[in-house]
Order: sequence, then structure tokens, then C-alpha cells
Amino acid sequence: MTMISRKLLWNLFTDLMLPDLRFRKGRRPKAKANGFTLTEMLVTLFILGLVTTVVVINVLPNQDKAMVAKAKADVSTLAQAMESYRLDNMTYPSASEGLQALVTPPVAAGSSARPGYIKKLPTDPWGRPYQYANPGRNGAFDVYSLGADGAPGGDNENADIYSD
Repeated sequence: MTMISRKLLWNLFTDLMLPDLRFRKGRRPKAKANGFTLTEMLVTLFILGLVTTVVVINVLPNQDKAMVAKAKADVSTLAQAMESYRLDNMTYPSASEGLQALVTPPVAAGSSARPGYIKKLPTDPWGRPYQYANPGRNGAFDVYSLGADGAPGGDNENADIYSD
């Protein structure tokens, strides 16, 4: 066997049977880090908790303001639909007809009538139906929501929301 053949066989043997001869020379490979330490996990959880707290503190008060703004917009839309109803029928719906009269087509308007003044009655942001009064407190009618508490009166988000 030639010298080249012996070296090739020796290299093949050492690659297959002795995968790492560096251990014989006293050098150990560095250990791989396969995960996170407990300290790293606790710091990460602390930071996530801190960020969540800041977001919640800044977002929740705005949600109440947004619900009040939505209720005001809905009341205004329903009041405009009431005015359209009055133009077609020469009167506002009675208290017994209520807001449901806005969904059904007008009878007095004839064949040119549209299917209704609104597609469906919305509920207020707190899940309750809007209220209707005829006659109203200061006008011909009132469309209103009782606010977050669902009871007459109140302050801030619990205040009643009336049409103008």
C-alpha cells in the first residue's frame, strides 16, 4: 500500500470511527446554549407586564368616550330619519309606533316610497335599544339613550344622550 492510500484510509477511519479527535488534545468544544435562563424569562415577563399596564391605562378611558360619541352619532342619525319620516307623512310617528316606524316603508308616500328610512334599528353601545318619546321634552319628539348605566340621569358616560 502506498503512502497516499494509507493516509486516505486513516482519514476515512478517523472520520467515521473517531468523529472528533480534538478531545484527545485536551480541547473541549464550547457548550451550546439551548434555551433561556430563568432570569431572562422573568425580565421578559416583567417588561411585557409593564407595557400591557401602560396600554390598558391609556386605552380604557378612551373606550368610554368612544361609546358616548357613537351613541350621539346614532341618536343624530335616528333624528334625521324622523325628519324624513315627517316630510313624507306630515307627522312624526306616534309613541306606540316608536322607532320601528323608521324601518317599515311609509304608507302615505305612495309608490315613490323607499323601503324605509333606515335598514335596521341599531342598539346603543351598551346593548340596549334606543328610546323614543312623542312629544319630547323640548320639541316634537326625543330620540335618546339612557347611557352606560341604563337608568335616567347620571354623569359622564352614565348621562342620558338626547337628540337636539
